[in-house]
Amino acid sequence: MMKETIAKLKELVDGSDNIVFFGGAGVSTESGISDFRSTGGLYHQEWQYPPETILSHTFYESNPEEFFRFYRAKLLAPDAKPNAAHQKLAELEKAGKLKAILTQNIDGLHQAAGSREVLELHGSVHRNYCERCHKFYSMDEILYSEGVPTCSCGGRIKPDVVLYEEGLDGTLLDRAVRYLAEADMLIIGGTSLNVYPAAGLINYYSGHKLVLINRDAVARDLDADLVITDPIGETLSQI
Repeated sequence: MMKETIAKLKELVDGSDNIVFFGGAGVSTESGISDFRSTGGLYHQEWQYPPETILSHTFYESNPEEFFRFYRAKLLAPDAKPNAAHQKLAELEKAGKLKAILTQNIDGLHQAAGSREVLELHGSVHRNYCERCHKFYSMDEILYSEGVPTCSCGGRIKPDVVLYEEGLDGTLLDRAVRYLAEADMLIIGGTSLNVYPAAGLINYYSGHKLVLINRDAVARDLDADLVITDPIGETLSQI
């Protein structure tokens, strides 16, 4: 990685005190969690249906057994640990520079690293609720159950993750918009900006320091001040 690039990134971060980080699956790949669209991602593995179909609300309702088989096998990673990217972002928040993390990830690794203001746009595998009585269940209770998990009341337990066809939480979106509108620096990392409406949120950023850290080209033109294609953990750990 070019020393000048890291120096420029450090300079931008040093000169900012209202940073927002917008991240996706690429932030967690260095923790061993598969992303969806890269070559080794979930799309390229053998399942009867494509992941987007399995992770849709329609499929969840019509074929819950197969949904949960895929969900346990591919979306739950109980042994995953925060990587250098998660750690550095937590550090920047502690230093008062980073105000919020907006994440499309559902793995909870930002909180595990110590970040406090994490807006989980697509929910979390760590929260599961009975659809009937709303009793809370942990990730382990889903992981170690079989078939379709059911509550003691007999209701089905649903992971608190946003499936395809489901809407995002309006209150959460309002908070995300507010953070972006007030930010003096936006770092976009580990996302191809393919998934809407989450990807559309970055339109609310009107500051003048935009950094993009992603291994592949993103789905839209961004007038970024700095574009880095190295692994995000490796990059952030150097500033």
